[in-house]
Amino acid sequence: MTSSDAPSRKTIALLPWGNFIEDFLEPIGLTLETFCRQMTGGWLFGYVDALKLAGWRPVIVCVSRRVSAPLRLRHVPSGTRICVLPAWPAYDRLARHMVNPYGWSLDDAFGPGAGRGRGRRWARQVVKELAPYLATPLGALARTLRHEGCTAILTQEYEYARFDVCVLLGRLLRLPVYASFQGGDGHAGQLEDLFRRRALQAARGLAVGAEGEARRVAERYGVPTARIWPVHNPIDLDLWWPMDRAEARRALDLPPEARIVVCHGRIDMHRKGLDVLLDAWRLVTAARPKQDVRLILVGTGQDDEVLRAELARRQLPGLTWFDRYELDRAVMRRTLSAADLYTLPSRIEGFPVAPLEAMACGLPVVASDIPALRTILEAGRESGGLLVRPNDAAVLAQSLGLLLDDPDVSQALGRIARRRVEENFSIPAVGRQLQAMLEGRGPVPSGHPSDDALSPFPRPGPRT
Repeated sequence: MTSSDAPSRKTIALLPWGNFIEDFLEPIGLTLETFCRQMTGGWLFGYVDALKLAGWRPVIVCVSRRVSAPLRLRHVPSGTRICVLPAWPAYDRLARHMVNPYGWSLDDAFGPGAGRGRGRRWARQVVKELAPYLATPLGALARTLRHEGCTAILTQEYEYARFDVCVLLGRLLRLPVYASFQGGDGHAGQLEDLFRRRALQAARGLAVGAEGEARRVAERYGVPTARIWPVHNPIDLDLWWPMDRAEARRALDLPPEARIVVCHGRIDMHRKGLDVLLDAWRLVTAARPKQDVRLILVGTGQDDEVLRAELARRQLPGLTWFDRYELDRAVMRRTLSAADLYTLPSRIEGFPVAPLEAMACGLPVVASDIPALRTILEAGRESGGLLVRPNDAAVLAQSLGLLLDDPDVSQALGRIARRRVEENFSIPAVGRQLQAMLEGRGPVPSGHPSDDALSPFPRPGPRT
């Protein structure tokens, strides 16, 4: 064991989303090996870097269907320990009978017709309710926490059964448990209904970037506002910065005179609003038949085939899709830098990193006016972008067209966007936010991100 591996007084276990780590990796075409050797950025590795700056030693702990004994690996880019635990056999047996262990209804979880017949329906309902709680191997996790000398636990998502299990384990091991908000805003099981309120009230702190979500958690679950902290997802400004646009376009063989919109991330048609984007792009191109306007999509995910079929059916002009998860951040930085603006018409987001990457590369953002994106672009143009009504392709097309038709405005907003990320979402800024939460410091006046610590959100008023 090297000195960097030795347990310290401040070691925190990070548990990313997913019953199995493969449930996150496989839809984007990655393996555990590429995860360890090449993957960077996103919520997880942004938190890793921010926690290190805050004086903590992070240890990533995940569960895999492909290992039979605990493994201790290393994330090569950051040097972070990754502990991979085998699944508990009881969960493995249950999951084999499920089409989708994350399904909200019986038909989602077991396939059409799964709920027919009272006895069969009851049995499958029991399996559906228990499976998420059996997905965390408690004994192996407890041994790993002790071996690594962990003094705290942080789960990626609190609307998730693993969070409830970790709160219980934290009580048993006398470890504080924290969780972040990454998009979950409900649950589909009676066990979660029973346990979630108690788990959230027992947590030491919740990292919530969106103020609307902070109000929801406080009101729905009775979580004291002193335990809800304004912690954003961080962006590494050493990885994301504006390249020369002309140089980026030459490297990608893109014409210098074109006006280019880009969108990157997981291919999830409903959550990401990609159907709305396709409708909007049809309107954008129809209104500019003689202009070279282009839309570049980058990403892969569970809806690849759906998107592929939609593109074949619609035959939209000027649209290019790179159906891959781009591990090379230099390539993605070049793609963003070659564009004129960025768009994210999502219906549901936790606290997305993708628009922050675009803003760091000097792009203005046209995004849905939903809580998470409203937090990023809280002042609209003065934050470097435009917020548009969700599910409205016509309004999205109008806003995209506004920036496509006026390079001076889009460039000015892009400069503002870059400054917004520097001041609010950099790794040092988020490191200070995490440090304040983990040390329980406050209340401290917040406002400018250069403050040494940020205070908890104010007590919410009644919902209007």
